[in-house]
Amino acid sequence: MKLENVIVERPYKKVYRCEEGIAKVFEPTHPKEDVFNEALNQARVEATGLNIPKVKSVNDIDGKWALVIEYKEGKTLEELMTEHPEKMDEYLEQFVDLQLEIHSKTAPLLGKLKDKLTRQINGLKDVVDATTRYELLTRLDSMPKHHKVCHGDYNPSNVIVGEDGSLYIVDWAHATQGNASADAAMTYLLFALKDQKIADKYMNLFCKKSDTAKQYVQQWLPIVAAAQLAKEHVMEKEFLMKWIDIFDYQ
Repeated sequence: MKLENVIVERPYKKVYRCEEGIAKVFEPTHPKEDVFNEALNQARVEATGLNIPKVKSVNDIDGKWALVIEYKEGKTLEELMTEHPEKMDEYLEQFVDLQLEIHSKTAPLLGKLKDKLTRQINGLKDVVDATTRYELLTRLDSMPKHHKVCHGDYNPSNVIVGEDGSLYIVDWAHATQGNASADAAMTYLLFALKDQKIADKYMNLFCKKSDTAKQYVQQWLPIVAAAQLAKEHVMEKEFLMKWIDIFDYQ
C-alpha cells in the first residue's frame, strides 16, 4: 500500500491519503484490539444507513496496524465554522440535525455506553478519590438506559461537508449504544473546551430540537467529564476536573 501525504497527525496515529482512500496508521503501542474494534464499530454503524465512509480493510503496514476507509472529499464543519463565522447559526443547525439523525438509529451489537463509562470511572483511582467515584457511579446507575447510537466524540471536526453539501460523519472509534443526552453532554464539553458561548448555543439548540430538558443533559456532564479523564490527549485535566466538581450529588 502506497501512503501519500499526511492528513492528520496525533500522538498515537497518523492519517494518510492512499489509493484505496485514507489509512489510519496506529503506533505499535496502540492496542491491536482497539484498531479492530474501531473497524467493527464503523461496520456496525454502516449497517444503520447513516452517511459514513465505509471500512475497506485492516492491514499490517511495517509492523503497524492500519485501518483503511473510504475517502470523502470536502472540508470539515470545523473548518467552515472558522472560515465563515457569520454562518455559525446555520452550521450549528446542520450539526445538531445530523446528531439527531445519529440518535434515531439503533445498532444492537455496539457496546453499551453505560458499561464503557463504568469501566472508565473505575479506572480513575489515581486521579479521582473513592468518594467521588462512588458518587459518579451512583449517578450513572440512576440514569435511564437507552439503546440509541452514540458517536462518543461528536464535534465539528468529525463532520465532512462535501462540495454538493452532503454531510459525512467520521471517526467512530468511540461509538456505543446508549443515552443520547450523554452523547450531547460530551459534545457540549468538546465545544466548551474551545468556546463557552458556542457550547451554550449548542446546548440550547440540541435541547430545543430534541425536546430534552437542559437539566437532564447537565446531569450527564460530571459523568462524561470523569470518563474522559481515562483517555489521553483528549482534553485538559484541569478543565475536566472543574466539570466533575461543578454539581452537587444528591
